[in-house]
Amino acid sequence: MTSSRVETTLFLLMSVDGKITSGESDDLDPDRDWKRIAGVKEGLHQYYEIQQTTDLHSMNTARVMAKLGVNTPSEDEPKPGSSKVSLILIDRKPHLTEQGIRNLILLRSLYIVTNNRKHPAFALTSEFANLEVVYYPCEIDFPDLLKRLKQEYGIERVTIESGGTLNSVLLRQGLIDHLSIVVAPLLVGGQSTPSLIGGPSLQTEVELVNLRALKLVECRMLEDSYIHLQYDVINETIIDPR
Repeated sequence: MTSSRVETTLFLLMSVDGKITSGESDDLDPDRDWKRIAGVKEGLHQYYEIQQTTDLHSMNTARVMAKLGVNTPSEDEPKPGSSKVSLILIDRKPHLTEQGIRNLILLRSLYIVTNNRKHPAFALTSEFANLEVVYYPCEIDFPDLLKRLKQEYGIERVTIESGGTLNSVLLRQGLIDHLSIVVAPLLVGGQSTPSLIGGPSLQTEVELVNLRALKLVECRMLEDSYIHLQYDVINETIIDPR
């Protein structure tokens, strides 16, 4: 890792077989589903307790936030900047509506990263001082983004809590420095069920440089058969000749 960009930790809850949700459908969600399963629900609180100790800057995708219902109208009008937590949301489509942005404006800072010039966030930047839009005219440049977050906004560390597709992009580009994974005592299965690292599969030996070895920092047994694993990511992959 270079000091020119933010330091990153991928933090997620997963099953023993590496799944981060209950199935392929957006109607299935571990926050709702796993707390209903005997043998899993008893220790689930430990994941949320550890989550409360993560960095004050978190990165996720707007798709995940929309799935959680952030665009639903709220009866209460949040006070801008009242929370201590900041959120960096990747949103190309966009998945966020104006209502969703207003629901999130209680965050200390809300960063919307997009390559969609028609994103509703642009119209709200003059209304909310804690809203920033980071715009890329073509594809989102993640190495550049992590540098800008540090150099322009003074962010030192970010916890990544996104889905397998974005996790894959960041991993392949050497942008994940640490892993903090809570393993639930659960097997999910399903070829199309999202896993910790998704994205395209490798096809050739040349692509083996995209694999990332890990160095174990801590393995801690929690209550009710849960495990907390912490690793450093070795982002320079060296392949021995045959």
